[in-house]
Amino acid sequence: MPKRAELVDRIKEESRRHYAAWTLFNQAMADHLGLHPTDLQCVSLLAMEREPLSTGEIARLAGLTPGSATRLVDRLEKAGFVERRADPADRRRALVALAPEATARISEAWEIPGGAYRAVLDGYADEELALIGDYLCKASEVGRAQAERLRAATARSGHPACPGPATPCA
Repeated sequence: MPKRAELVDRIKEESRRHYAAWTLFNQAMADHLGLHPTDLQCVSLLAMEREPLSTGEIARLAGLTPGSATRLVDRLEKAGFVERRADPADRRRALVALAPEATARISEAWEIPGGAYRAVLDGYADEELALIGDYLCKASEVGRAQAERLRAATARSGHPACPGPATPCA
């Protein structure tokens, strides 16, 4: 049985390979659907939400500025992927939802890759699936927190390469 350090190293390495493969897959899926990868990310986020989102909520979830999120939603609306709806609680505000036709297009595009991913998961017992799900959830939380930490450090320093004011850039 491998030692814990070897197992952790393997997970770190495979995580990096998974991220690289997922990035390539995401680009290919975006190209297939005629979208930019960031736009596809927004579509994916909207598909996971139970209710329509405001553009501000999309900006927060996608790590975009409000202006960038507005332009993204404009592109997706023009392409027929989303629709803006009046917020029933505040008619001055619009909410963004997936267009019904988009859901069908995305489902069709995901049919073959989704089956391939399901086939991989079918090889695991329920307990293993629970463990994988737990790891992915916790790793996602770490990723979001670290992204926020890096954005805050960049904002404080005013320089993308600087980790913060405590470490001066040459």
